[in-house]
Amino acid sequence: MDTRERAVSGKYTTRPCQFTILYRLIGISLTGMLLAACDDTHKVAEPSPQSVRVMRAAVREQQRGADITGEVRARIQTDLGFRAAGKVVERRADIGSHVLAGDLLARIDDTEQRADVVSAEAGLLAAQATLNQKTLAYRRYEALVESRAIAQSAHDQAKAEMATAQGDLETAEASLAIARDARLHTELRAEADGVITARSIEVGQVVSAAQPAFTLAHDGPRDAAFDVFEAFFLAGQPADKAKIAPVSSPDGGVSAALREVAPVIDTATGTIRVNMALPDDVPWSLGTPVVGRFRTPPSAAITLPWSAMTSAHGKPAVWIVDAATRSVTLRPITVSHYRTGEFMVAEGISSQELVVIEGGKFLRPSQTVSWETE
Repeated sequence: MDTRERAVSGKYTTRPCQFTILYRLIGISLTGMLLAACDDTHKVAEPSPQSVRVMRAAVREQQRGADITGEVRARIQTDLGFRAAGKVVERRADIGSHVLAGDLLARIDDTEQRADVVSAEAGLLAAQATLNQKTLAYRRYEALVESRAIAQSAHDQAKAEMATAQGDLETAEASLAIARDARLHTELRAEADGVITARSIEVGQVVSAAQPAFTLAHDGPRDAAFDVFEAFFLAGQPADKAKIAPVSSPDGGVSAALREVAPVIDTATGTIRVNMALPDDVPWSLGTPVVGRFRTPPSAAITLPWSAMTSAHGKPAVWIVDAATRSVTLRPITVSHYRTGEFMVAEGISSQELVVIEGGKFLRPSQTVSWETE
């Protein structure tokens, strides 16, 4: 019997059922594999939370500071110069000389001034003689006019001439005083006790009137003078007190009070002169180099390390952790000051918020995180 007849006769009627069961088993296996693949995909889409390090934002009092070098100077320092022009013929003081008020420092040639004094003295003598003559004449005329020996007009003329002679005498006296004063101007004397800190003349040099010849640092109170860069004043003037110490011994020092801040900037150096009043018992000599530890007035702000900063559209920002949802948000901020290793936030963060300070480079908005607190 051939195969077709067997099929017709029904001897192989069970074979189609076996194939059907096999196909169903294969389909179930494929379905299980697909479900397993879907489950693996779901696990990749749900990664484990990103580990970060955070710190709780807190308002802290900040005080900027800077160590600036300066020098000890006299509180009163003046430039001395001749009040007349001439040739220097004598110099008695030099840099470092301690002088007393009235001491002769230098002298210029006074030949012309001495001649003026002699001329004024002669003029005074002549004026005195003329006045004596006119006075005697007036007294005689006064006696004669009483006896009507002369006319009243002659008496009046003698009186006028005597008054003119009196005026000439006063003019001569003033001229002599001016000549003597001009002679005194040929001598340069110290106006107070102090130390000569600078000299700009030599014997034989021709100087003009008011040309600085010496610089005199007056004895008395001392200041520590500093040239402070303009950027330091962006937060306001320095604090009222500062620690001042010699450069050779920076660990010591004294507390000095702010005495004066220059109202203008030195355009050549871009600095502002600040003078600190030193205590009276400071033993440092003039010109001693010192270092001043200046501080700005204290201010309160949230301070974060540089590692906390990131960028949002090119502007400063930080990652903020929401403790309830355990997710992060990128928050733009406004920075008030940058300092070494840290920055101060003016706006954008509230106190007690959790700020990411490590691990922020791997974050994206709304990402779930786990954290350790600084």
